[in-house]
Amino acid sequence: MSVVQRKIVHVAAAVITRPDGNFLLGQRAPDTFYPGYWEFPGGKVEAGETPRAALIRELNEELGLDVQAAYPWITREHVYEHAHVSLHFFEVPAWKGEIRDHVHAALSWQRADAMTVEPMLPANGPILKALRLPRTMGITHAGEIGVAAQLARLDTALAGGLRLVQIREPGLAVDERKAFAEAVVRRCRAVGALVVINDDMELARHTKADGLHLPACRLAELDERPDFEWVGASCHNRAELEKAAALGLDYAVLGNVKPTLSHPERAPLGWETFGGMIGKLPLPVLALGGLAASDLTDAKTAGAHGIAAIRSIWQG
Repeated sequence: MSVVQRKIVHVAAAVITRPDGNFLLGQRAPDTFYPGYWEFPGGKVEAGETPRAALIRELNEELGLDVQAAYPWITREHVYEHAHVSLHFFEVPAWKGEIRDHVHAALSWQRADAMTVEPMLPANGPILKALRLPRTMGITHAGEIGVAAQLARLDTALAGGLRLVQIREPGLAVDERKAFAEAVVRRCRAVGALVVINDDMELARHTKADGLHLPACRLAELDERPDFEWVGASCHNRAELEKAAALGLDYAVLGNVKPTLSHPERAPLGWETFGGMIGKLPLPVLALGGLAASDLTDAKTAGAHGIAAIRSIWQG
């Protein structure tokens, strides 16, 4: 018995964000599929349109907004009873015009970690966890600068707003690494920052860290996602990124984008190659390699969720 292949309907979806971290959701009207469900604004990509062009048109038609900035983000597919959709999500942090809704039953500004409306449209639901992932990851290097110095710089970075830390300390002795990880987790927990441990499930469980970060070699060995709330992986090519996506990981880190002291032998990808490599992935990707806070806009323009860094994060 043959299976009928549905045509994929491409949809542009906007994560319209305010500086306070809130984003806009619309409630589907009574005369539509899934009435009463909440969704990100947007609409169908018409023939001859790019997803970006469709986004700009739809936001003008639906909300009366003139988009000033739209960063490509992630792409997710979902099969509904009535359609197979490919959702091209964009972050829209800047626009002109007063929001005037023409298609939804209601609008609401929300935070991913404190939602007050439900239910979410099924295809849009997984996006909420991705929106909880901070835009900047600090990767520790206590083995290089010393534990005391790293903890002092961590305190400064957390006070400055850092909310995602990867503990990566292959050079520390076992007991010293354990004590260091415990100290990092305590500090991060106190301010609500996420902590992932690089390549050590036992240590991640012992410290009650938020998750596990997989090096590319470990990613290649796995057939299923490790059982942690947050799991990410270091990737160096498209195949590794697709493996991370297939395992349902929460994020990937790809680099190096620029020349880096950590791996001086590696030729940098550059933003154009980086952007081409992460296109149409269903998970957020952090750019890595010689980057600093000043590179965040370039990273988002290339489609990255944000940046990950070692040295520049701890210099403040």
